[in-house]
Amino acid sequence: MTEPAIDICIIGAGSSGIAVAKALHDKGLSFDIYEKGSNVGGMWRYGNDNGLSCAYRNLHIDTSRDNLGYSDFPIPADKPDFLSHQELLEYLEAYADRFGSRTRTRFNCEVTSVEKTDDGWHVTTHEGSRAYKTVIVANGHLWDPRWPTFPGTFNGTAIHSSQYRTAQPFEDKKVLVVGIGNSAVDIAVDLSKRAYSVTLSTRTGAYIMPKYMMGIPVDRWSAFFARKLKFPTLLTRMIMARLIYLAVGDQTRFGVPKPKHPMWREHATLSQELLPYIGHGWISIKPNVTSLEGDAIAFADGTQESFDAVIYATGYKTSFPFLPPEIFSVPEDGGMVDLYRRIAPPNRPGLFFAGLVQPIGPTIPLVEIQARWIASVLTGKVALPSPGDMALEVRDFHQRKISTWLNSARYTLEVDFKDYAGELNGDIAKAASGRPAAMASA
Repeated sequence: MTEPAIDICIIGAGSSGIAVAKALHDKGLSFDIYEKGSNVGGMWRYGNDNGLSCAYRNLHIDTSRDNLGYSDFPIPADKPDFLSHQELLEYLEAYADRFGSRTRTRFNCEVTSVEKTDDGWHVTTHEGSRAYKTVIVANGHLWDPRWPTFPGTFNGTAIHSSQYRTAQPFEDKKVLVVGIGNSAVDIAVDLSKRAYSVTLSTRTGAYIMPKYMMGIPVDRWSAFFARKLKFPTLLTRMIMARLIYLAVGDQTRFGVPKPKHPMWREHATLSQELLPYIGHGWISIKPNVTSLEGDAIAFADGTQESFDAVIYATGYKTSFPFLPPEIFSVPEDGGMVDLYRRIAPPNRPGLFFAGLVQPIGPTIPLVEIQARWIASVLTGKVALPSPGDMALEVRDFHQRKISTWLNSARYTLEVDFKDYAGELNGDIAKAASGRPAAMASA
């Protein structure tokens, strides 16, 4: 039997790339996978030799086990509620081996450019160039550090959280962590066990959500309201805000500012330890940095303190070095992302993105649905609307997004798991039933 011609390229063999590979394989499609590193796993491979992993030694995922995995490959029940990066990597490796993704991947093969041609795409690696009809970008978006700009200079050690691995280099040092997202809080807690002192600087504050409520992972509570009781997302988040207040009380008494907007418009920060660690005096809170003063740092409350090191947990830029900006780029200011269904650029036929979302809810199951949607498009089951109708859907989604979330860089890729999964599954279901696709729900 003759193998079908390979005209599909997948870039990246992390959790998104291997999900796409499995979905394409299920539809009988052939493809190449290019991975810069020497193995699968992406950011979850600690010390990944592709140089793009931001995992630190004590990293644990914030989604609980039962909500985390691929639908047809559940995480074993004997694993802990919250997997470490090593346990999640082992799960991804098992998934890749079960569905043949690892053997289909060209490792140590970095894509250096993707160029549009008359009938498809030209993909270049150090091995040479090849033409494809379809390119699926699945290389992740948490690897290009976003650095803040403060006036002045700092004489001590300054790193981005993507460079943090262990607390050992900060033994007995005075450390400032800038930011109050999940990574910032995790790193501050990790540092407090070895550093002389740890201070957390926050510009806007954050809602601090415990990982457990009444002994149950907090995301299982929200899943109960949203999936079991079928509450709308807004109602679910309003209920969760009340429950979290009952669980942790008034966080301002710990010095953590309450954000200006309600919790349903912002991401909460997950941490079981932050507030108790502040209460024990192991972590202190300061407002935003105003200037760097050599050995000291000045803050918005008018105070100034000396530090040995600063760790900037200030997020990531969304970058695609192999794609010319005129082909596709993501705005850095919370602007509109030109992707139909958060996957397909309207005027770039044959180009798709998998995993380029930041969901309220788990990422891996959502990318699995994206992968099935892409496979349905490539097999002709789901028909894409015209470029003009796709552009209308993009604008409509952007308006809904900024009316729900804050219009800032942090929420550029924001999607609601329930609503978004419903849109993609609806497209697939309509195609299976023979009804017109996609735009009915746009």
